[in-house]
Amino acid sequence: MLETIQNQISTLSSELVYRLKLWQHQYNLPALDAGDRLIVNTLKTEGVYITNLEELGLTSTTELLTSAHSQLAQTSTVSNQNTSRRLPQIYTVTDLAAFSNWGQETRLLQIIENYLGLPVAFQGVHLRKDFPNQHQFGTLLWHKDSEDRKMVKIIIYLNDVDEKHGAFEYVPVHLTSFPHRNAYRINHKLKQSGYLGLTDEQLEAIISKSAWKSCPGAAGTVIITDPRTAIHHGTIRTQERPALFFVYTANPPKRPELCTQYWDQTYARPEINQVPV
Repeated sequence: MLETIQNQISTLSSELVYRLKLWQHQYNLPALDAGDRLIVNTLKTEGVYITNLEELGLTSTTELLTSAHSQLAQTSTVSNQNTSRRLPQIYTVTDLAAFSNWGQETRLLQIIENYLGLPVAFQGVHLRKDFPNQHQFGTLLWHKDSEDRKMVKIIIYLNDVDEKHGAFEYVPVHLTSFPHRNAYRINHKLKQSGYLGLTDEQLEAIISKSAWKSCPGAAGTVIITDPRTAIHHGTIRTQERPALFFVYTANPPKRPELCTQYWDQTYARPEINQVPV
C-alpha cells in the first residue's frame, strides 16, 4: 500500500515538473511559417501529417535517398519464408552521416520542437524491412509507443506502398483522446493485452473500421506521426515494405531506457563502409 502511494506521488510530481517545463519553454519555441505551423496543428488534431520528400524540400534529401538505397541493396537475405511469424529486419543507421544529417535538419527540428513544446532529442533512425505475414503480431497489432508523453516518428517509404505492402494505418486522435469515451476503452484493452496491442477485431468493437485511415503512397511518401497519442499499426502485407523510421522525443524523454534501441547494439548495423558522423 505504501509503495503504491509513493509511486503515485512520484508520478504526480513528475507530471507537474513536465507541465512546468512546457509552460516555461513556450516562450522559447522557434517561429514557424504557415506551412510548418499546419504540420504542427495537424499533428495535434489528427496525430498524423502526410507529405512527401519533394514537398518537404530538405536540402540533404538526395544524400539520404542515395545512402538509403545503397544500404538497402546490401542488407542480408532473411531465411524466414517458412516461419509463421516473419519478424522485420531492422538496421540501426543513426551514426551514418546521410541519415543523421537529414534527421537533424534545423527546419525539421523546429517543427518537432513546436509540437512537443520542449527541446528535442533526436533519438536515431532505423532502416527497416517488413515482410509478408498472414496474422497480426508485434507492430501489426494496433498499439501506442511508450518512449515519451508525446513523440514524433517520421516514416519514409522507400518504394511504392499500397495495400499489398502493408501501409501504415491509424485512428485520428480526435476520436481517441481524453475525455472521449473511446480513450478509456482503448487504454483498458491495451492494458489487458499487456500493452502488446489489439487485433483488428478488438479495435473495431470500439471504433468503426470506417474511421480508420490507411496511408498508402508512392516512394518518398513522408508520414509524420505521434505514435504515442495515435493508435496505429502496419497492416497485413503480402509483399515486403522497406522504410526509414526517424525518432524524436523531448530532451530528456520520460522513458529513456526505451530509446537506446535507436543507437545501441540492439539491432544490426550495415557492414559496409560506415562513415561516422
